[in-house]
Amino acid sequence: MIKKVSIILPCRNEKESIENTIRQIKQTLKKNNINGEIIVSDSSKDGSDKIATDLGVTVIKHDKQGYGIALREGFKIANGEIIIFADPDGTYDFSEIPRFLQAIKEADLVIGSRFKGKIMRKAMPWSHRYIGNPMLTFLLNLFFKGRLSDAHSGFRAIRRNKLAQLRLKTTGMEFASEMIIQAIKKNLKIKEIPINYYPRAGSSKLRSFYDGWRHLRFMLLFSPTYLFMAPGLILFVFGLFIELRLLFGPIDLFGLSFYNHPIIIGSFLMLVGFQIMFTGFFAKIYLFTILGEENRALEKFFKTFNLEKGLLLGALVFLAGLILDLAVLLKWTTSNFGELSEIKLLVFALTMNVLGVQLIFNSFYLSILGIKKNE
Repeated sequence: MIKKVSIILPCRNEKESIENTIRQIKQTLKKNNINGEIIVSDSSKDGSDKIATDLGVTVIKHDKQGYGIALREGFKIANGEIIIFADPDGTYDFSEIPRFLQAIKEADLVIGSRFKGKIMRKAMPWSHRYIGNPMLTFLLNLFFKGRLSDAHSGFRAIRRNKLAQLRLKTTGMEFASEMIIQAIKKNLKIKEIPINYYPRAGSSKLRSFYDGWRHLRFMLLFSPTYLFMAPGLILFVFGLFIELRLLFGPIDLFGLSFYNHPIIIGSFLMLVGFQIMFTGFFAKIYLFTILGEENRALEKFFKTFNLEKGLLLGALVFLAGLILDLAVLLKWTTSNFGELSEIKLLVFALTMNVLGVQLIFNSFYLSILGIKKNE
């Protein structure tokens, strides 16, 4: 049995709807015999906080802008076993609170899906309904193996003990994505229920492109495989293919024969791709060692990796390139320093030299990043 529920309303200039919202919540709590508290986390300048105070609810006046900040300020003082939050702008029907409480008996996080329910006319711009929200939800599902229909719904319920495990940090609208991403990573049980979505009262504070970019940016930063490692690997393999193929003769393409010059492009792609991959690797290690994310592959890596092994591998790659360098030099000297005919082999050798140096210094950095995990 749920002992107490906290309803948090992130509020900024919602004087047109805050009173009706609070009255609806109070009526719902009373009608369903729910022991609940209402917390308004406010940064308004239009008197919304005074309206809420006069209605006898708890008001946190922090004057800090940001959706994530408002919710985190509310979480700090919430005493409920279950925390429910939604925007007090008239878009959500708070008489649906009992349905969230029923659903959370079998879950850790409950999300109200507007796309499984009914979106009223003029409640959501077509660009959000058919492009923005579906695309961002698709990417979140793709990157983090979610199964959601509405990753950016603002009507949610979560168990307070599970909320503490998420260690949420973002301040803006991307807070909605962060909560789901962390919930997936922590293996929380997520459940969606259909809800209706209504036109808001007053003017919207959403900045479509900017807020959408913040969601996308956050998802990319928390998915280094898609942002760094996959593109880096593609560039590296493609560059390596060009280099190795040219070592065995020209490339015939579209009726043209390519001899020496493409190997420079191959070298460039290899070096750029290699460093992009390592950047992704660094990002994964940062999430693992600093932010405490679980990663069994990296746990095994740090059990076997040490600085000396990285330095040895880098030295071997550099040495292999150096041997090829000397072979080219020897052939050049035996021809009395005439025309250098081994351009392709030399470029490949120098590429290996650079990769070896990168491995050596990247190994130092990996060792530094791993210090905290090994403490």
